[in-house]
Parts: sequence; structure tokens; C-alpha cells
Amino acid sequence: MHEISLVHSLFDQADRAIAPHKSRAVRLMKVRIGELAGVDAGLFRTAFDGCRTERGYAAAALEIDLERAAWSCAACGAALTQGDRLRCTACDGEARLTKGGDLILDRLELEVVDV
Repeated sequence: MHEISLVHSLFDQADRAIAPHKSRAVRLMKVRIGELAGVDAGLFRTAFDGCRTERGYAAAALEIDLERAAWSCAACGAALTQGDRLRCTACDGEARLTKGGDLILDRLELEVVDV
């Protein structure tokens, strides 16, 4: 289950993002999982729940947004319809995946120290 290593990478990224802030806790971690990212959202949530306490994120909730895949023509930029062949109908250019292939940390909500 590679989702465990992905969750640890997510925590590493969050550690770097919150380091400059006087944060007491992370309240929310919002991620976007593309349908072609090779990540099972249910397993990712299970891995998050199993690892968050040991990594110092016991108070953090996880919100997952699933992103549909989208392609465009690498040559002319025309949007391609999902399910069609991966060649542009206008110029016969190759398709390029433009959305839905990544796992992205979109947002962190922090509880900060009052100053």
C-alpha cells in the first residue's frame, strides 16, 4: 500500500509549510487526488488516520477532493473529450494530460498562537 508513503510525504510537505508560522496545530488538510494519480482515496484516508497521531497531526481532519482527468492537444491546445482517442481531431496532435494526474496539497488550516 503505497498510500502510507504518500501520507508521510504529505506530512513532510505540511511540516515545511507550517514551519515559519507559530502554529499550535493543523486543523484541516485538504488534498486533491486525480483519477489517474494511482492513489486510492479510501486507502489514503485509512493511511492518514493511521499515521496522523505519530506524526503530530492528531487534531487534523482530512478533506479529499477527487479530480477528473482532462486532456488537451499538446500542439494546438484544443480540449479533448474524455473517452475519445488521444489524438486531436483538429490537428492530429498528441494528447497531453492537463488535470487529474496528481496528488496535491491544496490547503492547510492552522490554529495559530495569538500575538
